[in-house]
Amino acid sequence: MDIRIGIANSPRELNFESTQSPAEIEKIVADALASSGTHVSLTDNKGKVYVVPTAALTYVEIGSEESRRVGFVG
Repeated sequence: MDIRIGIANSPRELNFESTQSPAEIEKIVADALASSGTHVSLTDNKGKVYVVPTAALTYVEIGSEESRRVGFVG
């Protein structure tokens, strides 16, 4: 699934794919924000860990688990 994270005062966003479910990602982000956590830590499908300060989060977009199509769409 595709995850996009907007970061305050940054023209670019973090964009990576994760094997975690949308519910897991949403729970991690919501728990960090509700508990006044200092950061959110997410892992991509290659094992890289992304640590983002919660104060810098502007949005978190969680894509669907639908597989990408290959080829031409007619």
